[in-house]
Amino acid sequence: MGWKEYPQNIKVRMIASFFNRAVSSAVMPFMALFFATEMSKVWAGMFLISTVIIGFIVNLIGGYVSDRFPRKRVLLVTSWLNAACFLVMTVSLFPEEKWIIVFAGAYILFIITSSLGRPAMHAIIIDSTTPENRKAVYALDYWLINLSMAIGAALGGLLYLHHKQELFIMLTVTSTIIPIAYGIWLKDEFKGFLEKKHKNVLVDLINNYRIAFKDSAFVKVVAGTTFILAAEFSLNSYIGIRLAEEFRSVTVGGFEIAGVRMLSFLNIENMLLVVCLTFLINRWTDKVSKQKGILIGLLIYGLGYAVVTSANTWYVLILFNLIATIGELIYSPIRNAEQANMIPDDKRGSYSAFSNLSFSGADLIARSTIILGAFLIPTMMSVYMGALVMIGTALVYTGLFGIKAKKRMRQSVLS
Repeated sequence: MGWKEYPQNIKVRMIASFFNRAVSSAVMPFMALFFATEMSKVWAGMFLISTVIIGFIVNLIGGYVSDRFPRKRVLLVTSWLNAACFLVMTVSLFPEEKWIIVFAGAYILFIITSSLGRPAMHAIIIDSTTPENRKAVYALDYWLINLSMAIGAALGGLLYLHHKQELFIMLTVTSTIIPIAYGIWLKDEFKGFLEKKHKNVLVDLINNYRIAFKDSAFVKVVAGTTFILAAEFSLNSYIGIRLAEEFRSVTVGGFEIAGVRMLSFLNIENMLLVVCLTFLINRWTDKVSKQKGILIGLLIYGLGYAVVTSANTWYVLILFNLIATIGELIYSPIRNAEQANMIPDDKRGSYSAFSNLSFSGADLIARSTIILGAFLIPTMMSVYMGALVMIGTALVYTGLFGIKAKKRMRQSVLS
């Protein structure tokens, strides 16, 4: 499937997200480190856990809103609010004594607005694809996400320590351009909006999600993905802070690689591997069964992150980060496409919001590792991380390929 054949909405979403993510990923991976440095480790952990909980609740509301109202309108409002939040964060960094409370408040508002708009964006992708081209679209999206994040990680590694203000100015400018692009080029063609069945909006919202909660196969996939992603998300939480404190600096050609730069290097390595190998590995996964692809990918991924969690030698970190990334490349596009195929047409926003629980939950587990890591030694944290991925693998596999999943496939074929 060539770029010209992709629907316009997919192109707009991918290009806009590329530039926005390139700048935001120069800043966001350092938020745990930023708050831990400015306040304290426990404060940072508790604050970031609270933002994940807020984000999850708002995300569920966003899913309901995106099924009830035009998705383009939802995206435009939330995108403009995102830009305003970044502007406030930028301004709060300029005084000599940084306005940390103002920054933290704007960060919470950003979490709220972005969580409100995310389900609409996910729903638009599913609206604009078919089961036949979905895996190809998710593979390209995954590639672009990682390319933009590699650029962002490089920017962050070079500029974060001494040029925070400049990074946030760039973030404010790009986040202002996004809603303008959506307003001009995004098409809102979806018409099958969810009808309001109860006068009380809260009852209607809860009833809408009750259907998703009853879908046990889908719930298993979401829960399993939560545990799996927690390993990856811990790279910029527990692992990042541990490297900043414990990693012994390495000098390569006069260039010193300390803990923060090592974290940036691991992020860059991860993303560059995705950029270079996505389509190659995607071609290989087309030749093997989905079941085998999921299992092989998650086994390699789990092994990689279990070692990276406690490793302190640069070449061990690089090798096992590579192993984890290859595992991610094998399992991720298959899981994304199969999960999207499970979603009913009239509940795409709500199901997408519910599936985002996996990101919120993984973020919550990853943030909690900051606190847990203060009490457990790194090797114990490795065991903990490996166990999480194993539990997640069992849940995702049975959810996607278990008895109930097979029944669903038969019903969709018959209908």
